[in-house]
Amino acid sequence: MQFLYEAKDKEGGLVSGTVDAYTEDLAIEALNEKGMTLLSLTVAKKGVFNIDVGAFFTKPNNSDVVVFTRQLATIISADIPLIEGLQTIGAQSDKKGFSIIIAEMTETVRGGSSLSKAMALYPSLFSSFYISLVRSGEISGRLEGSLVYLADYLEKSQALNSKIRGALAYPVFILCALGAVTLVMMTSVLPKLLDIIKESGVAPEDIPPITRALMAITGFFNSYIVFIVAGLLGLGIFLRQYIRTEVGHYKLDRAKINVPRLGVVARNIYIARISETLATLIKAGVPILDGIKITSEIAGNDVYRDILLEAQKSVQNGGSISDVISKYKEFPKLVSSMLAIGEKTGKTDFMLESIFKFYNFEAEKDIQNMSQLIEPVLILLLGAGVGLLVAGILLPIFSLVGAS
Repeated sequence: MQFLYEAKDKEGGLVSGTVDAYTEDLAIEALNEKGMTLLSLTVAKKGVFNIDVGAFFTKPNNSDVVVFTRQLATIISADIPLIEGLQTIGAQSDKKGFSIIIAEMTETVRGGSSLSKAMALYPSLFSSFYISLVRSGEISGRLEGSLVYLADYLEKSQALNSKIRGALAYPVFILCALGAVTLVMMTSVLPKLLDIIKESGVAPEDIPPITRALMAITGFFNSYIVFIVAGLLGLGIFLRQYIRTEVGHYKLDRAKINVPRLGVVARNIYIARISETLATLIKAGVPILDGIKITSEIAGNDVYRDILLEAQKSVQNGGSISDVISKYKEFPKLVSSMLAIGEKTGKTDFMLESIFKFYNFEAEKDIQNMSQLIEPVLILLLGAGVGLLVAGILLPIFSLVGAS
């Protein structure tokens, strides 16, 4: 969120500008750390003509964050001062939007703030998990190690997401192409072919059932195409708005892990992500309650988020994580059993890493097989569709030729 402020600087001069922060309190804290005396603070409302177009089209993405993290770890390992290092990275960035953010972070650190607090001003770029690890590295004096791990973690997450997108790209392309071909056939080709059959003088009862069905569908589609398109658009808008609600988003997340076959892949991905994140936070010295809460925020699924928050309450009241997750089918028995052993032996982080390795391997294997599973199904559907279409058109033509 962006705030507009008016304040007095250290010399008593009047200054104004904008500051990005999660909340108003964080914005006030950031300005105070720069030695400013705040006079007013309001939420910024940007109009269309106030948008920096150059910065908008050069917004940093996950790849930029990975590169930034690697560069920052290298600079720290070389004993280069943090402010000088940030300035160097900002000057080398090819994206104007990211250069601006790094420059603002540099000024925040120059004003006496820590790196983690400076990063917290940009929640859309640095997650709570990222900031917690940086803060832990600052406290323990192992910031370089935390940054190296973060870069590795982000790269692995990107690689997994790329595999998922790659596995889904082919079926999505085929379905889109099939939809486009169907639209052209229904509006341009089929009406003309079916008109020839109608005008041939064949009695309706002599037309094959599949052809009569094709005529009815084509006629309905062309007669009510405007209403069909409007209905589909309306349905799409409704579903989009619905999944933005808390109830709708929860139902969508539940559906993701309950879809036959694909739901198993999704569950493995979520379990691997949760296990790795919590193991990393525990090893970094983050308190277990904070670690569970942070993990719930980046789990990526509301169902698992709620289970983790329940686990957090259980730990807070003297219980264990394994007792909670053992009650839910979203976590296989293997997970709760291994975690229970880890909690009893004091090796929770080690067990979580083992869980991550197992389910990450399973997820990658399933993703690799996903396209091999979907491809024959698509071929069968395409073959059935083309077969019905050809039969619906050729059967009556053959009848006409035979009759003549």
